[in-house]
Amino acid sequence: MNIESILKEDISKAFKSLFDAELNPEDISLQPTRKEFEGSHTFVCFPYARLSKKSPEETGNVIGEYLKENSEAVGGFNVVKGFLNIVLTDATWLSVFSSIFNTQDYGVLPSNGKEVMVEYSSPNTNKPLHLGHLRNNFLGWSVAEILKANGNKVHKVQIINDRGIHICKSMIAWLKFGNAETPESTGKKGDKLVGDYYVKFDQEYKKQIAELIDGGATKEQAEKEAPIMQEAQELLRKWEEKDPEVYALWQKMNEWVYKGFDGTYRQMGVDFDKLYYESETYLLGKDEVMKGVEQGIFFQKEDGSVWVDLTGEGLDQKLLLRADGTSVYMTQDIGTAILRFRDFPKIAKQIYTVGNEQEYHFKVLFIILDKLGYKWAKECYHLSYGMVDLPTGKMKSREGTVVDADDLMQEMIDTARVHTEELGKIEGFTEQQAGELYETLGIGALKYFLLKVDPKKRMLFDPNESIQFQGNTGPFIQYTHARISAILRKADQLGLHPQTGDFSALSQLHPTEKSVIFLLNEYVDKVKEAGTNHSPDIIAQYVYDLAKEYNRFYQEVSIFNEEDEQALKFRVAFSKVVAETIKRAMGLLGISVPERM
Repeated sequence: MNIESILKEDISKAFKSLFDAELNPEDISLQPTRKEFEGSHTFVCFPYARLSKKSPEETGNVIGEYLKENSEAVGGFNVVKGFLNIVLTDATWLSVFSSIFNTQDYGVLPSNGKEVMVEYSSPNTNKPLHLGHLRNNFLGWSVAEILKANGNKVHKVQIINDRGIHICKSMIAWLKFGNAETPESTGKKGDKLVGDYYVKFDQEYKKQIAELIDGGATKEQAEKEAPIMQEAQELLRKWEEKDPEVYALWQKMNEWVYKGFDGTYRQMGVDFDKLYYESETYLLGKDEVMKGVEQGIFFQKEDGSVWVDLTGEGLDQKLLLRADGTSVYMTQDIGTAILRFRDFPKIAKQIYTVGNEQEYHFKVLFIILDKLGYKWAKECYHLSYGMVDLPTGKMKSREGTVVDADDLMQEMIDTARVHTEELGKIEGFTEQQAGELYETLGIGALKYFLLKVDPKKRMLFDPNESIQFQGNTGPFIQYTHARISAILRKADQLGLHPQTGDFSALSQLHPTEKSVIFLLNEYVDKVKEAGTNHSPDIIAQYVYDLAKEYNRFYQEVSIFNEEDEQALKFRVAFSKVVAETIKRAMGLLGISVPERM
């Protein structure tokens, strides 16, 4: 039952009947009534005074009287300075609730026949995942789930940046300083071991630069001539030539990293349908670039490097192949995009979840793909997001100052344990059940905090604030679900199992029940809005509002002391739908909700 559609239709009829004016329902907009006024939907009369030939306030009063007399949905109204606040009848609210109660998979829209691809994570194989990757993964995975709920078939993918100079830096440092150590011999996760050597390379590189500058070289000369950098570049050339020894080392160290990544992804609760590797896509990109040279789309300089001239698009010239023939990130991304549309020819949109410091890169990529004649280039979209800051400042992988994703997730689980034990919320739990609850709360708090902010905004992550059981946090919403689950268990023990959505015999609703039904009725629109805007924060704010309003109901209305059997059954059914909607909405954010706390 779409109450907004009914109200718009009735308002349209009012204009025809009262003012002999044609006003299409689609041209009517309603907004939620402000909490200080009675009502649920507000019709702003100012834009329509030209049709009524009356003041906005008089227009509101006349339409309000018409609706009260002629609309079955409307029980009353009030007008505040040209704002018509509409009060629905209790019977209307109950009809709205009944339609929700009787809808299977409420909030999951039917298939629309479209396919969408969402890329996220896309790490380098020279270091472990960090705090920035957490926001990236949680955002990309959640957007994919929201798009699924909107009826799309979604392919979750990542491109693993498994080649290039940064990979060779870790390799050369391991060769020089590693003494053949392995994850097994050190007891370290493979991604962390390789990351340590990326940091070691940077330390040695800086030391060599300082020595060369002391010897009279300029900073620029020293950066180019530092022996360890030249060795890394030679390693890259050998890798591109498929030197057997270099290739074997590259495969071995990457396997260490992949095993480490798998553990981190499991803890994050994210997954992928298909993996792409830069080592498998960059050659396709190089071929495409050389074809572009032949077609006059790109040009080659005297040193052999290949460029694209984007000055006509208000940009500059962009390097596509180096003078020595080695590729750059852009080359690989060209190849990856083409390969994906070959693998999945039906995808209507390709979404790249990448930080906003890469906005220029993707602008250039999409222009290049368009120049190459790929019509689907216009269906590529950069889901840009702001960086995550910490009180200590910006993170730098090569200096070893990153906040490791594994460490942060474990810290959140440990913090959840301390908070939960202090509040005494694990009474009767086994050790295993308690451990599962700490993980549910800790990871849930982290995900919710990172997803509740508009993706475009830069944000400061506060671990302590995120884990609180009060306020706009994951644990507050999780605790609300556990509270409702306890109510439903008690109802079950009492034999209260509302099977039908017909509550028409109920005489009256409490104001908080109407507020909650209003929010439940909004869920489908919020899912659509979040899908259109690629914004999980819309779902996060929605589910917080729903949990907060249910808690207000819980404080003001007795459930099991209710003597009216119809009211009691309604409140059990009502609580059940709220719990299901919280669970479904939090599921779109990748967050589990406990049954007990």
